[in-house]
Amino acid sequence: MSRFAAIDFETASYRGDSACALGVTVVEDGRIVQQLYELIRPPARQFSFTHIHGLSWSDVKDAALFDAVWAAMAPVLAEVEFLAAHNAPFDKGVLNACCATYGLPPPAQPFVCTVRLARAQWDIRPTKLPDVCRYLGIDLSHHQADSDAEACARIVIAAEQAGWRHAEPGTR
Repeated sequence: MSRFAAIDFETASYRGDSACALGVTVVEDGRIVQQLYELIRPPARQFSFTHIHGLSWSDVKDAALFDAVWAAMAPVLAEVEFLAAHNAPFDKGVLNACCATYGLPPPAQPFVCTVRLARAQWDIRPTKLPDVCRYLGIDLSHHQADSDAEACARIVIAAEQAGWRHAEPGTR
């Protein structure tokens, strides 16, 4: 078993650095050991995705900027072997864009994409997060960053219990 963190961002707009919420679930030896959730004030007031996640400028206008949120999260994430995200290119892109905007180094750990993992491990299609969660019997409040991160963590836990190991090819 491994120590990893599942992460999920919600974004305000099409801007890569418009993170407005971040959920992190840390797993060690197949058990959830820590869960973090923070609202983030994006650099611009524009919200295009309120209809998806329910968050608006009024929800985040008094929240910390990404650099302050990341300062609290980075020490926790520095201790994990890998990061997991459902549709990892999206979350990795948001993370990299936010880090670039605030002049921060992105984490060095590799990303595991649970979309690819679910396809490889169980041949699930379609592989949207609600579909994978339904297949595995995982509770989900979709597009809530904390719930999405926990669900992603539980997908990796289920794959590990089925024999998957993070170093296997084709899962990143």
